[in-house]
Amino acid sequence: MVEALLVGTGGAVGCIIRYFTTKVSLELMPGFPYGTLFVNAVAGLAIGMLMGLTNQTDVLSERARLFVVVGILGGMSTYSAFSAETFSMLQEQQYLSAAGNILLNTGLSLSMVALGWWLMTRLLETG
Repeated sequence: MVEALLVGTGGAVGCIIRYFTTKVSLELMPGFPYGTLFVNAVAGLAIGMLMGLTNQTDVLSERARLFVVVGILGGMSTYSAFSAETFSMLQEQQYLSAAGNILLNTGLSLSMVALGWWLMTRLLETG
């Protein structure tokens, strides 16, 4: 139960960071989702650094890892989790799996956004 609360609390923090970063970036630089790009890049960098750190040391306890990596960084960007998983596959020389993960995640995500947009557009037209 404590672990779930750590993940949930961290996730809330990450979501709030993503929200304000996106909001401010759109006000300062409208026209492109720089905030999303920024949080994805930062979360990816942070999760990579933490992966490297935890592979070399015992600095983070499991609970701290859950709060920071799964919670905060996951809340900021699920893209960081996807990137970490793909990077792990590449480290393990699972090149086909890594390529499949990239294609499936990117393709499915984009397709579902397009499908959701299309469905909602149709529903609103008929409604």
